[in-house]
Amino acid sequence: MSSSASIARFRDCRDLISTSQPASATSSASPSTLLSPFASTHIEPHHHSPRHKATNPVLWNLQPSHKLTPNPSPRPPGNSATAAEAKYYPSGPISLAGIAIRSFCLGISFLGSLAGSALLALNADPLWRLPFFWAALSLFHFLEFWTTAAYNTPAATIGSFLLTANWPAYFIAHTFASVECLLCNLAFRAWDVEFLPAAATRLVVLIGFVLVLGGQAVRSLAMVTAGRSFNHVVQQQKRETHQLVTTGIYGVLRHPSYFGFFWWAIGTQVVLGNPLSFMVYALVMHKFFNDRIKREEEILVRFFGRDYEVYRRRVGTKIPRIK
Repeated sequence: MSSSASIARFRDCRDLISTSQPASATSSASPSTLLSPFASTHIEPHHHSPRHKATNPVLWNLQPSHKLTPNPSPRPPGNSATAAEAKYYPSGPISLAGIAIRSFCLGISFLGSLAGSALLALNADPLWRLPFFWAALSLFHFLEFWTTAAYNTPAATIGSFLLTANWPAYFIAHTFASVECLLCNLAFRAWDVEFLPAAATRLVVLIGFVLVLGGQAVRSLAMVTAGRSFNHVVQQQKRETHQLVTTGIYGVLRHPSYFGFFWWAIGTQVVLGNPLSFMVYALVMHKFFNDRIKREEEILVRFFGRDYEVYRRRVGTKIPRIK
């Protein structure tokens, strides 16, 4: 091959390269723009003559098959929360601030009431019963949320504390019991009379302690054992997580959470020494649980069929006059 032919081919190649790379394409893109993850890598094809398309197919097919999009910037503070985030914000159903303040207040109430009850008892003041009742209430509501959050996490909400359950009847009942205890103790002190002999009083208080502590333990154990199958609200639709639990405490008691709360509430009135509230609590709660168990078991039979019917015949509720 002659030297003149080689020089001609070299010039053709140089011209081809210069025409396929316009100056605007190289001068407009800086190194920082090309390396930025927010810059698009979509490359538009240049319009070449058919001759260049045929002789240089590699340069013509530089366009990638997809386009990279910039990462979205973080949501600036103050913008409205997404639906997934909103439930954790104040006033949301799983408000972290609401959970924190309720737990804090219940803890303060429990420790303060327990300390006050102990001080009054050491001074032989029968009013120790009243702060004991408040301490039992505080512990009950805290454990309702804690056991739900620990063993049925998806169902845990602000409502799991049950602070406003059956409002306002629930609040009125506990307020009435507190006032009755206060008035009775002040009246007995003013009249210098004793409702029962000292030995009998101690026995009654001991029975009340057993009912309160035992009822709380049974209810919390029932919630732990049932796990994802336990819910404070009667479920109308069966979910994949629902299982018929017949072992553990459920092998001894049907509806052990109801059994635990029934006897816990009765026990608080025994400790308080409230004859009137004792009768009212017993009658009201018996009717409540009797109606609720009937309604709930209709749903459980629909969920589990014959398996639940066999279980219902085999295990009792241990709540008086509720089979």
